[in-house]
Amino acid sequence: MQELIATAAEIYQEKKEIKATALELSLPPNKVKKLLITGNILTYPETEQILKQMNQGKTIPEIQKTMNLSYSALHTYLPYTKVVYKMSEISQNAERVRNYKLRKAAVEIFTAAPTEEHLWDCIVAFQHYPFRTVTGLPFSYTLKIGRNGEYTRELFIDRRENSKSLAWSSVRMAFEKAMEMEGVVFTRPKELADVRGVSYSFSLLWRFGMITVPEDVEKKWKGKGKPGQQ
Repeated sequence: MQELIATAAEIYQEKKEIKATALELSLPPNKVKKLLITGNILTYPETEQILKQMNQGKTIPEIQKTMNLSYSALHTYLPYTKVVYKMSEISQNAERVRNYKLRKAAVEIFTAAPTEEHLWDCIVAFQHYPFRTVTGLPFSYTLKIGRNGEYTRELFIDRRENSKSLAWSSVRMAFEKAMEMEGVVFTRPKELADVRGVSYSFSLLWRFGMITVPEDVEKKWKGKGKPGQQ
C-alpha cells in the first residue's frame, strides 16, 4: 500500500490532476483521492469535519445527515485505515506500480532518443493502457507472442464494441512523419499521415511525447475533459 501511495503522490505532483493520476494507475478517481489523502498529499475541510465528528462519537449516518453526503461520497474524504491483506489485491497494486514505472521509463528513453527501437519499447510497455481517440473513442491494445517467443509486429485494438488490428508499419510511418514535422501542432490525425489506423497512432504518439496537439484535446486526454467532448 505504501508503494502505491508513494507512486500516486509522484504522479499527482507531475499531473496536478486526480483523473490523470487515476488514468496512469488504472484506478477509479475516488480511490486515488483516498490514496492522496492517506499520504497527506491532499487535504480537504470535509476530512477534518468528518474526523472531528467521529471523535465526538457520532455515527456515520449522523455525519451523513449533518454534512448532506452520501455514504460513498463521505468515505472518499477519509484516509485508508486498514492494511491490505488480500494477496490478490497486493499483487494488483504491485502490478499497477510496476506498469507505471515501466511506461515512464520507456517514454523517457524514447523522448531522449526517438528511434524505432525505442518506439517499439513504448508500444510493448503500454499494452492495456486506456487511450482515447480525438473523438473520444476509448481503446486499448495488446500484442501477441509468435512462435519464436517474441511479440508479433501487430497491435490488436480493443474498442469495446469490436476489435481490429493496427500494423506496426502504419505506426512507424506516422512516427516518421512526426519526426519530419517536429514542432507542428497537429489538429487531426490525417495531418500526421493518411494511413490505416492513424487515429490510434495519433493518440499513441502524443502519449509517448512525440507530437503536440491542441490544448482542448490534450486536456481531454489527460482526463480533464468529458469523453467525446470536442
